[in-house]
Formats: sequence, structure tokens, C-alpha cells
Amino acid sequence: MTPARQYTGIFASLHLPNYRLFFFGMMISNVGLWMFRVAQDWLVLTELTNNSAGALGLVTGLQFLPILLLSPWAGAVADRFAKRRLLQVTNIALGLIALLQAILVLTGTVALWHVFLIAALTGVVSAFDGPARQAFVSEMVPESYLTNAVGLNSTTFNASRLIGPGLAGLLIAAWGVGPAIAINAVSYLAPLIALTLMDPAKLHPAPPRRGRGSAREGLSYVRRRPDILLVMFMVFMLGTFGMNFQVTNALMATETFRVGPEQYGLMGTVMGIGTLAAALIAASRSRPRMSVLVGALAGFTLGMFALTFAPSYWFYLVVLVLVGLCSLTVMTSANVTVQLSTEPQMRGRVMALYMAVFMGGTPLGAPIVGAIGDLFGARATLLVGALGTGIAVVVALIVLARQGVRLRPRLPRRPAETAVGTEAQEAGTARA
Repeated sequence: MTPARQYTGIFASLHLPNYRLFFFGMMISNVGLWMFRVAQDWLVLTELTNNSAGALGLVTGLQFLPILLLSPWAGAVADRFAKRRLLQVTNIALGLIALLQAILVLTGTVALWHVFLIAALTGVVSAFDGPARQAFVSEMVPESYLTNAVGLNSTTFNASRLIGPGLAGLLIAAWGVGPAIAINAVSYLAPLIALTLMDPAKLHPAPPRRGRGSAREGLSYVRRRPDILLVMFMVFMLGTFGMNFQVTNALMATETFRVGPEQYGLMGTVMGIGTLAAALIAASRSRPRMSVLVGALAGFTLGMFALTFAPSYWFYLVVLVLVGLCSLTVMTSANVTVQLSTEPQMRGRVMALYMAVFMGGTPLGAPIVGAIGDLFGARATLLVGALGTGIAVVVALIVLARQGVRLRPRLPRRPAETAVGTEAQEAGTARA
């Protein structure tokens, strides 16, 4: 199902109508998501608790715990049902949950247990939304556009990061957290409309998996793939110990630098500069390389050490650009490597496991990081991330040296009717 004309360049996939709808729908939705993240963190720290890092870590953990628990079955669902329809259902559900939280905040009736419950409900729906979203990109674009579309997916998320946190900071300073949370609820309409307007005739889905045991098949498949296991180990360490900026940035803003919501929102915006740059670089890259993945993880580790000992707020902001660039490079490289290495009929289940490993580590890491923040202060939370990802770099280098794991992804054989080029998958960083 190769398009009549092959486009090139960073924005090649945007020439495909279905993907273009998806791209802009997610762009709008992710602006709302970033506004919500800043608003929720500020709500928990300053209005519902007295700067409790433990409470904030628990909220973050509850958002991702269902992903860890449900992802194997969610991946089987993604491989069994039409992904476009499944995404329509999940976006409606996520929008209604977000609307409930907005009503509670705007009416002044919100309590901490409400935030805990809503975080868990969001996590349950996201467990099914994520694998379907990951695998759906490969149905919208032919394989020759896959790496490009992965980078562009990351661009939507990180371009939104340039807008959302700063806008949320301004809204919170002027009118409180309610409006920022309400905008998030409304923003779910954008991807829902985009999915509805797509032309189903221009999608090329993999044959659905029928029968029992599909979740076990995914686990068995990954166990036989040491190259995929190594990538999953690295993203597990990154997701569990490194990607806790909802906790670390909030604590550094309120405890160490003692700045207001505008400056806290600026942290997310500045980090988005680095992640957006990495996304654009990823969109222009033809193939993933293990050397790029490991090198970016090493750069992330060094950046986390620098953040730990940052002497000022402005120095912290500068280093966040480097950390954002390295983190997104790891995520896009890992995501493309796993997807390109997996047979299309297994992709939903494998990407579900990938998300369980990457995002499912957050329920383990976020409460631990939050507790460490309560005991030893904000800087200790960053040091934990540096040490965790540093261990992953060392282990990856040892494995690559001793076991000869391929530096390029092992591409599966594909039947002639599906061998259309390199598919485009999401970088694992869209709404979750």
C-alpha cells in the first residue's frame, strides 16, 4: 500500500491525510495534557498538601500502575480489535474522567483522595489507549515513512511542551489551577474529531489476532529476543528512576529555588526545547542505532548529575535542555528499534509490554523518589535518577561487548503484501 508519490524530508508523513489529521489532533490534545500536568502538580503540592513529595509521587505512581498491571492484556486487545475504534472509545473515556476532575476543582470540592482515584482511573484507560495508539501509527503510514512518523509523533508531544507548561503557569498565577485542568478535558475532542474524519480505506491494518493465549504469545516472543530485552531494560531504568520530572522539577521549584508557578511552568517549557530538537532529529534519521540509544542515555545520566548540583535556577534551566534532548533521543530510538524489530501481527502485544516496562516502572520509581525527597530533599531525587540510568548504561555496554547484541535492529521477514517500507510508530511519549 505504497503511496503513488514518495515524499522526503522531516515532514514527509504529513503529506498523508490520515496521519496529518492524527498529528494535529494530538498536538492540540498534548497542549492540554502539559497544562494539566503542571496544574495537577501545583494543586497537590500547594493546595492539597504542604509540599508533600510523597503524595505527589503516589499520584504519579497511580497514573502508571494500571499500565504495569494491564498492559499484556491491553496489547492483546489492541491486536484483536480495530485500533481506530478502540482509540475513539479511550479518548471519550479519558475526556470524561478529565471533565470530572475539572468540575471538582472548579467547584472547590476536590480532595486529595479524588486526585488519587482519578489518577488510577486515567491509568486504567491509558493502559488500553497506549498500545493501540503505538500500533495504529503503522496502519496510517507505509513502512517507508515509519521512522519519520515516530519522530513527528514526538514532535507533537514536545512542541506542545513548549506551550503547555508556560501557559499553565500563567493561568495558575491569574486564575488558579481550575482553568488549566478544564482545558485538558476539552482538548480530548481534538484527537476524537481527527479519528472520526479519517478515511478508513487508506488505513492498512494487520490481520486481527483471534483465539486465546495472545497475551502469553507476546511474553514468549519477547523472551526469545535478547535485542528487545536489552532495549526494554534501558527504558525501564530510564522510566523508573530518570523520568520523574513531575516530582523532581516540582520539588526543585518549591523547595530549592523557591519560585512561583510561572517559573515552575517555564521548567517544562525549557525542557521541551531539548525534546523538540531531539524529535526533529529523530524524524530525519533513517534507521535507529543502538550506539545512539546508549550514548543518549549516557548523556542523560551526566545531565542528571549536573541538575543535582545546579547552583542556581537559571543554570538548572540550561541543563534541562540537554536532559530533554537526551531523554527524547533514548525514547525515540528505543521505540523505533522495538517496532521495526517486531512482526506486524505481534506489534500491539510487544508495544504493550514495552509500555509496561517503560511507563509501568513509574509506580515503583515515583513513590520511592517522592519518599527520598521527603527524607533527604529535592536534590536527592535527581541523584537517584542519575545513578539509576548510569547503571543501565554500564550494563548495556557490558552486554553489547560480551554477548554481541546487534547494534542495528533485527528486522523481521515480512510477506510481500505487507513489505511496503518502514512503518511509523509513536515515540512512546504521547498521551499516557
